[in-house]
Amino acid sequence: MSQATARAHSNIALIKYWGKRRGPRNLPAVGSISVTLDALYTDTTVVFDSALDADRAELDGRPADAARLTAFLDLVRERAEIDTRASIVSANNFPTGAGLASSASGFAALALAASTAAGLELDPRELSILARQGSGSAARSIFGGFAEMYRGEQDDGSDAFAEPMLAPADWPLEIVVAVTDLAAKAVNSSIGMSHLDRRSDYYGAWVEHSEGDLAAMREAITARDLETVGALTEMSCLKLHGLMMSTRPGLIYWNPATVAAIQAVRGLRAAGIPVYFTIDAGPQVKALCAPGHGEAVARELESVPGVLETRRSALGPAARLRA
Repeated sequence: MSQATARAHSNIALIKYWGKRRGPRNLPAVGSISVTLDALYTDTTVVFDSALDADRAELDGRPADAARLTAFLDLVRERAEIDTRASIVSANNFPTGAGLASSASGFAALALAASTAAGLELDPRELSILARQGSGSAARSIFGGFAEMYRGEQDDGSDAFAEPMLAPADWPLEIVVAVTDLAAKAVNSSIGMSHLDRRSDYYGAWVEHSEGDLAAMREAITARDLETVGALTEMSCLKLHGLMMSTRPGLIYWNPATVAAIQAVRGLRAAGIPVYFTIDAGPQVKALCAPGHGEAVARELESVPGVLETRRSALGPAARLRA
């Protein structure tokens, strides 16, 4: 019997990832840039046990379907040259499947815990490639601070991985998460982004313009230019949701509180507070702001009808093992 426990943090994409290249290995159609959140994380323990005849999983204290996890663990077993089944116990400190990137933190933590328990010593790039095969955004949660995920060109996925850009201390921004719905979303991201080349007339434009958006964001982050980072973040967010709405059938993840929170962020910015919104595949609004403004942003968002709670976060660390 061998085991390991890992913690990985959720991330929010500033330049969004949506869509997959054709073929296996969960390859992204576009690159992405994200920030990792200190306040939102997943803890996962993996135990390889010869007494088990099948993989078993528990999520947030309840039995979970192990089928998707078995396919992921098979990648680890193949590399480690073992066939032992595993027990997986995972818990999020935030709502699961609700548009807060629980799959990103979940598969990043699973990649680190499972590979370690199997006796592998993977470097961060190898971990990122492994995590990506569970969830595309998980490749970024291997790293802390700012991270960039590369689309890659190779069919084997060897060049589709994330790398760190800035450590949390290099530009200590704050994020306020406005939770507008605690339930899991009705359409998960994998289903929502499937076959977009056939389901959206706008998908080609989304892919075509992605490299320019990434280049502009890299330049703004290097310059520590929050105004430009914020403008690009909001642009990418709205383009993403426009693409979602254009799919057949259309995906609308927002609720009335989502729209009200967007307007609240814009109102704060008009009043002189440097804050910018982004929304992933869900109804939750994340507000990126300069250090020292998190309290005022959280107070304003808490007053928005339909906002159930807010969580303040600094930029988070890389995935790591725990005792």
